[in-house]
Amino acid sequence: MNQVILLDSGPLGLVTNPKLSAESLACTQWLQTLVSSGSRVIIPEIADYEVRRELLRANKVKGIARLDELNQLLEYLPITTAAMRQAALFWAQARQQGQPTAGDKTIDGDIILVAQAVTIIDANVAIATTNVGHLSRFVAADLWQNIKVS
Repeated sequence: MNQVILLDSGPLGLVTNPKLSAESLACTQWLQTLVSSGSRVIIPEIADYEVRRELLRANKVKGIARLDELNQLLEYLPITTAAMRQAALFWAQARQQGQPTAGDKTIDGDIILVAQAVTIIDANVAIATTNVGHLSRFVAADLWQNIKVS
């Protein structure tokens, strides 16, 4: 069974960043390896939103173009009602347990990302991220560098 990898905004931002750094080049190579191996790589709508809003704010036209190109090459996962209802449940549970993932007045993109992940019916789903902490409480998540072709 091939992997199903959801890209969090960290790796998605690295791949679309027009300023080429060693880390962004390494992340791009990692992504190319996953795709060429047959892994199912998905851009969740919430991650697209988080990266896109910053590219728009900074007027990074090349980055926006790269994000749009990537959205054409990879699978895109729209936010659904089911995902938002699951996100609301996770948000409430985290607060009831005294372990919120963000402030009470924030939209909490991490919880929406987790909810999008659990709506995918596949046992081999993982989120590739730069910040494992909040995500791994709810779903398989790891630093993008640690996710290897299986």
